[in-house]
Amino acid sequence: MSFMDWFNSGATGYDMAIDLGTANTLVAITGEGIVINEPSVVAIEKSTHRVLAVGHEAKNMINHTPEAFSAEHPLHDGVIADYDVTEAMLSAFINRAAQRKYPWQPKPRIVGCIPCGATSVEKRAVFEATIQAGARQAYLIEEPMAAAMGADLPVTEPTGSMVVDIGGGTTEVAIISLGGIVTSSSLRLAGNRMDEAIAMYLRDLLGIKIGERTAEVIKIKIGSILPFEDGRERDMIISGQDMLSEQPREVTIQSEDVRASLQAPIDEMVLHIKGTFKKTNPDLASDIIQNGILLTGGGGLLSGLDRYLTQQLEIPVWVSETALTNVVTGCLKVLETPTALKQTLMRSR
Repeated sequence: MSFMDWFNSGATGYDMAIDLGTANTLVAITGEGIVINEPSVVAIEKSTHRVLAVGHEAKNMINHTPEAFSAEHPLHDGVIADYDVTEAMLSAFINRAAQRKYPWQPKPRIVGCIPCGATSVEKRAVFEATIQAGARQAYLIEEPMAAAMGADLPVTEPTGSMVVDIGGGTTEVAIISLGGIVTSSSLRLAGNRMDEAIAMYLRDLLGIKIGERTAEVIKIKIGSILPFEDGRERDMIISGQDMLSEQPREVTIQSEDVRASLQAPIDEMVLHIKGTFKKTNPDLASDIIQNGILLTGGGGLLSGLDRYLTQQLEIPVWVSETALTNVVTGCLKVLETPTALKQTLMRSR
């Protein structure tokens, strides 16, 4: 059977693209687009290890579960931390996305993504979890390449494109040309570390403890790395636990304080990006200076980050309008393009 015959033989089934992220998992189906966008969280009954909920329902249980239950993040820093829980979460999302109507209906082919710094063991874990969760065949591509394809960068052309993908667990940096990654690096510091930095700063500044959900909301609502373009600062009323009395407490926080808390993790990202850029050759560097750097991923939406990176790198940085969905869209494009899937199959061997 030729590759094209093999590719077309799956037309009666449904194929999926999955962005298995530390913070969120997105699932897209060929011909339909994105059908699931939910937190990568699983609620488990401790005594039996039975899965009670996944996604939004499980996230709402964080810090609200009785002792008999726990809400787990099965991925840390972009890779699988708990294989069994990850498999259960993937299986639930796959079944929810497109349940098989008939026993003879083929299982889906799935294209997923991995951090560019993943080890062979970590790659194998994602592959095996995807197969065990219900894939007929599984293919893996590196996140920056998927993000670049999803954002319609000219990845197959003889010109350099640079991508900075800031997810929940990792910041992926890659320079791409002629359909491949020329140089790349992965920093295990991203959106989740920003949330932790906010929580720690407010604890030290105001003596109040907040949970990860509250820290994330603060980052989204009033977080920034530069003053807001309209010149107005923001404030926000939050609730937490007083460090001394351990009683509930409500305080008003200022956007300037949130900005100060984010300075250290953002500057670490800047050093990492500079280090990756130094490893490229002069011709590709020239292309990147001309074309700019694509900023994508949920962490890339932090207010002022594109302007700050432009100042620090002295290279134009622009935020993708589809920053949250570029990776899963890129994976879907691989599925929908036989030649791209063939290349991915060859690279995965």
